[in-house]
Amino acid sequence: MTDAVRERYARFAEKEAPGRSALYAEWAAGVAGDGPVQDVLARIPENRRQPPLVFAVTRLLGAALEGYSVWRDFVLRNADAVVAECSARSLQTNEPLRLAALLPVLSEIDGPIALLEIGASAGLCLYPDRYSYRFTGSDGELRVALDPLDGVSPVVLASRVDGELPELRLPEIVWRAGIDLAPLDARDTDDRRWLQGLVWPGETGREQRIAAALDIAASDPPMLVAGDALERLDALVTRAPVGATLVITTPGVLVHIPRAARSALVARIRELPARWVTIDPPGLLDVWEPPIDVEEWPGFAVALDGRVRAAADPLGAWWEWRAAERPHPS
Repeated sequence: MTDAVRERYARFAEKEAPGRSALYAEWAAGVAGDGPVQDVLARIPENRRQPPLVFAVTRLLGAALEGYSVWRDFVLRNADAVVAECSARSLQTNEPLRLAALLPVLSEIDGPIALLEIGASAGLCLYPDRYSYRFTGSDGELRVALDPLDGVSPVVLASRVDGELPELRLPEIVWRAGIDLAPLDARDTDDRRWLQGLVWPGETGREQRIAAALDIAASDPPMLVAGDALERLDALVTRAPVGATLVITTPGVLVHIPRAARSALVARIRELPARWVTIDPPGLLDVWEPPIDVEEWPGFAVALDGRVRAAADPLGAWWEWRAAERPHPS
């Protein structure tokens, strides 16, 4: 079991953390060569010992943002607490910047919109109409600026657009709801602290962006339901207002759902009288139209009702419009 821990943390240190967090890369590399720490982490259930989750939990428990030796001492002194807290937590990457990559797809859907997100966490991706957007080209020049009717938002989502720029507009959202196994409340101090603690050290601007988005969510809380998405979806759909276009989003969540349950959930979404917007690794699903060449595709796939619209950074830092034509209306 410690072999799996060693391999997972070595991969994170070599391929995932560089460029995002030098400190997390150092911590993960340290774990990969440290038997006693591997023994502690091996006590955590396999689906709860991902490096970003373990690192965030240790920070929540009081670990300082210092070098590996300091972090190692903290883990060994607090091993039981680390194992217990990690076993009760899950990754909830509630990154509003993903909406920068989803906005061109939302722009294709006629409103008003009833927006329902699966894997909503605190619901920060349920406010595409409350954020400002700044889209630049690969040369750094501003191409499009969009703001809510009441002016520049405290949350400004900056993203790079490569190639063609489709028509963009802010959607008209009249209802916001979400499902999550453990939804977070933007008004709750502990939930806010946990969500902000999931930001990797070194990710400049991200913690401030999430804090500002939490303030927006706290001022107008969405309807968040706890439970399994497949079990709770139908009942929540019936609460959407009549006359609004129901849009179900699954931004970055499907990869965390086991294959059989994921396939069942996608099948059920596609049976509902709703539009489906998602951003996923291209090899995760087999529903893409047209089919994706996984070896050649950059980043994640952004799709509307399974029809591929764009390639994008998983968290929305850049996107590239790939749709030759608008999807057929439903």
